[in-house]
Amino acid sequence: MKEIIRWYEELHVIPEVGWKEFKTTDKIAAILDEIGVSYQRFPDMTGIVAEMGQGDEVIAVRADIDALWQEVDGVWQGNHSCGHDANIAMVLGAIFSLKDTGLAKKIRFIFQPAEEKGEGALALIEKGVMDQVTHLFGIHLRPIEELPLGKVSASIRHGAHVALIGKVEGVDAHAARPHQGQNALDVIASLHQLLKTIYIDPSEACSVKLTKVIAGGESINIIPGVAEFAIDVRAQKNEVLSKICTKVEQIIGKLEALFEMTINWEWTGYTPAAEVSKEAEEIVEEAIKFLFGEKAFVPFVITPGGDDFHFYTIKRPDVKASMIGVGANLKPGLHHPKMFFDKSALHQGAKILAETLRRV
Repeated sequence: MKEIIRWYEELHVIPEVGWKEFKTTDKIAAILDEIGVSYQRFPDMTGIVAEMGQGDEVIAVRADIDALWQEVDGVWQGNHSCGHDANIAMVLGAIFSLKDTGLAKKIRFIFQPAEEKGEGALALIEKGVMDQVTHLFGIHLRPIEELPLGKVSASIRHGAHVALIGKVEGVDAHAARPHQGQNALDVIASLHQLLKTIYIDPSEACSVKLTKVIAGGESINIIPGVAEFAIDVRAQKNEVLSKICTKVEQIIGKLEALFEMTINWEWTGYTPAAEVSKEAEEIVEEAIKFLFGEKAFVPFVITPGGDDFHFYTIKRPDVKASMIGVGANLKPGLHHPKMFFDKSALHQGAKILAETLRRV
């Protein structure tokens, strides 16, 4: 259907960052008006929820609607390099396919803001969007190294991520008199080495590393007493991420005692790993094979990237959920400022999502 490409192109030219998706929300509302589907907006935030069908049980679909803020050809701007405009278009295409069919259950379409900030899902859970939901589906384009055009996965196995932001508080000193101060860089150097002593089962995909250090000023003859730092932690399983975080906290506590300096820190930006329902995966598998045959089907893709979609199942573990991965020959990669893909994948994704919802 040519409408999907038109909707994608209209959304593509109005990229907006998290919590500022005003034009995007207006555009989605206008398209829903155009195709005759009822919806509700939020009085205090962006995003929109549409519903169709009847029943006490609800099948939910989530589309993320925000863009990234990044430099493109030397200009800082909103940019849909993560493909959320494509995700919206595929969900709208599924709505269009289903709107005049008899539905056995109620379907709720959640157009969620602020995915890139890792905040939107939690905010919408507070708004009650998961009430009565038994099944939840998402859909997202995948980079070519994960899925080529024509291949579709029944789930995306995102990893978990969290960051630690910290500050070492020592005492400045003249470089000729180091004994008079407390060198924050001693702590940073030790922290860097000790992070490498965190040993996890090598069969588990995970990493922990320093990603930022700020210390000292213009003068090179002053030993810095203060240093700011950040640690990035990633794992494919939530329990592995938790183990690493515990070890990081233990290291920081020991460094405080060893160097007799205060280290203030906090965890931020947590995104959980995927908790995928086998039942939901099987429903998607049936839809893929029915529409495009065995050759199109991929059981799942494992990716180190994250998505706040998985907060829905962390907070509601009874919900059976899966995010569909759509191959689109997407290059050079997600979040690349010049990302591009084959738009024919939008039709395939919309059809598979609609067929999935029919089968629940």
